[in-house]
Amino acid sequence: MRQTRSQTGKMRAPSKLCSALLKDDCFLIATHINPDGDALGSALALAEALTCLGKKTFLYDRDPVPKYYFFLPKHKKFSTDLNKGLKNDPVLILLDCNSPERAALGAASFRKTIVIDHHETEREFGDLRWVEKHAAATGMLVHALIRSLGLKITVSMAENLYTAIAVDTGTFRYSNTTDEVLRTAAELVWAGAEPNVIAEHLYETWDYGRFRLYLMVMNTLERREGVAITHVTAAMFRKTGTTAEDTENFANLPRRINDVKVAVMFRETGSGEWKASLRSKGGANVALVAEQFGGGGHRNAAGFTISGDLATAKKILLKALSKTLG
Repeated sequence: MRQTRSQTGKMRAPSKLCSALLKDDCFLIATHINPDGDALGSALALAEALTCLGKKTFLYDRDPVPKYYFFLPKHKKFSTDLNKGLKNDPVLILLDCNSPERAALGAASFRKTIVIDHHETEREFGDLRWVEKHAAATGMLVHALIRSLGLKITVSMAENLYTAIAVDTGTFRYSNTTDEVLRTAAELVWAGAEPNVIAEHLYETWDYGRFRLYLMVMNTLERREGVAITHVTAAMFRKTGTTAEDTENFANLPRRINDVKVAVMFRETGSGEWKASLRSKGGANVALVAEQFGGGGHRNAAGFTISGDLATAKKILLKALSKTLG
């Protein structure tokens, strides 16, 4: 399915998707592990919209909502217990990802599956699929869907959707910030979202442990022919009393160096295993690089997991990046 546009140029959700949501009565909304602001805000807004239509909704993520997203309205509705959500034979809505593995759904089966996503790397999953690879955020799709369903955007929906869009556009600094993105953000502000309050929660509420971790990670910085590499180890987490969720946005920061085209952060996830987060600027497509290692994402933001020692992982990735950067 692909979006349509009204005479005013605004995105509209596919009619088949709207009909499917109106037809069924019970939905399980799942999003990817290690959820970010786009995943969380989009899911919360969609769940509220479906509730307004009289539907039963259950929000699932394998991982708890990170503490710095506790400002999101109704974030406590998320559950890490998938079994609770399966009791009423729900329709699955897979949001901000397009494979059940990415959402840690295991062997769970559903009578119908719906995918709403904007990632460039795409999997063939879902009875109904709405994947817009050029959309700045899944929050943009959910906003269009709520409007297409004829619902009013509430203050809490506005706050969640504004956060979703802000996170995936770098608060309107990235190249995916279009006129449509800005118009949508303006509508959400009109509906009650407060940009200054949301920005403060996103960027100015670190605890001291997280700041100490940030200093440690930045002190690992290496630069190699347009690539900046940092890493974070389990020992760093223990020393600062932090967790993986505290590293959100760390991978982005070295992109600020003027001659860096790609920033990479390796995070130790287990014995001999590393999660690589790739961020690029300009034309470097890191989604294609991540896909080579079984991962995926967006043109300018992607990731994958690799086994082995850190030095070898760096060497392998740099070789792959050299072909992309020319």
